[in-house]
Amino acid sequence: MLRSALNRLIGMAIVMFLVVTIVFVIVRVTPGDPAAVMLGPDATAEDIASLRERLGLNAPIPVQFLTYFGGILRGDFGQSIFLNIPVTHALWLRAEPTFFLTVFALAIAAAVALPVGVLSAYWRGSAFDQAATMLAMFAASIPSFWLGLIFMQIFAVQLGWFDTSGYGGPGASFAERMHHLVLPAVTLGLISSALITRFTRAAMLDVLNDDYVRTARSKGMSEWRVVVRHAFKNALIPILTVIGLTAALLISGAIVTETVFGLPGVGSLIVSAVLRRDYPVIQGALLVVAGLYVLVNFVIDMLYLLVDPRVRY
Repeated sequence: MLRSALNRLIGMAIVMFLVVTIVFVIVRVTPGDPAAVMLGPDATAEDIASLRERLGLNAPIPVQFLTYFGGILRGDFGQSIFLNIPVTHALWLRAEPTFFLTVFALAIAAAVALPVGVLSAYWRGSAFDQAATMLAMFAASIPSFWLGLIFMQIFAVQLGWFDTSGYGGPGASFAERMHHLVLPAVTLGLISSALITRFTRAAMLDVLNDDYVRTARSKGMSEWRVVVRHAFKNALIPILTVIGLTAALLISGAIVTETVFGLPGVGSLIVSAVLRRDYPVIQGALLVVAGLYVLVNFVIDMLYLLVDPRVRY
C-alpha cells in the first residue's frame, strides 16, 4: 500500500511539472509582447518596459523558467496586475465560496444519485427505472446556467426564499453565507447527479447477477443486506471513479454557476482576470485547478486500496 502511494505521489509530481511547463510556455508563445498584451493597446512604451522588468521578461527563457518554477515551489504565483496583490492572496480571498459550493454540490449529487442508481438497477425495467433513466438523461442535457436562472426565478423572485445573487455583506454570518449557496449548490448537484446515477446503475447491474450475490441470497440473508453489503460494496470501484471525476469537474464547472448567481468565488475571479488580461492570476488559477484535479485523483486511488483488497495486494 505504501509503495502504491509513493508511486502515485511521484506521478503527481511529474504531472504538475508538466502543467507548470505548459502554463509557462503558453504565455511566452502568445503572439506579440506578453507585457503589451496584458496592458492593452493604450499602454505606453514606458509602462510596457516597466512591466517586462517586473515580470522578468527581459531575462533569457531558461532563467525565466527557473525563476518561475522556483517561485511556485515557494508558493509564489506572482503579483496580480490589476488587483496589485499576490496571486495566492487573491485566490485565497475567493476560495471559500468555491470550496463550499463544490462540497455541497457533490454531497447533493451523491445523496440523490447513489440511492436512485441502486434502486434503478434493483428494479430494472420497472416504471421507477424508466423514470430515473429519463430524468438522468434530461438532467445531463440541461445547461447549468439555464437551470440556475429557472431556480432563481421560482425560489428567489416569486417565492422570496433566497436572494437572487451575492454572498452576504462584509459582516454576514457563516449561516447567512451558506444560505446564499443553497440555490447554486442544488443547481450544480442535480446536474452532476445524472452521470453518477447512470454509472451507479450500470455498476450495480454488473454485480447483481454474480455468483456471490446468489450465494448470499441462498443463505437466507435479507435483500437489504445482499444489495448494500455485497453488491454495492463490490460495485464501488467504478462509482468512486465517477464521483472523483465529478468532483474535479465541479471545481471548474462552478465558474458558470458562480457568474449566474453573482458569487465572489474563484470562478468570477478567473472571468474578470481573462477580461482584464491579468495573466498572473490566470496562470495561478490554472495551476491551482490542475493541482486539485491531481489531488482528487490521488484520493480516489487511495480509496481503491481501502475498498478493494485486490487492488491493495
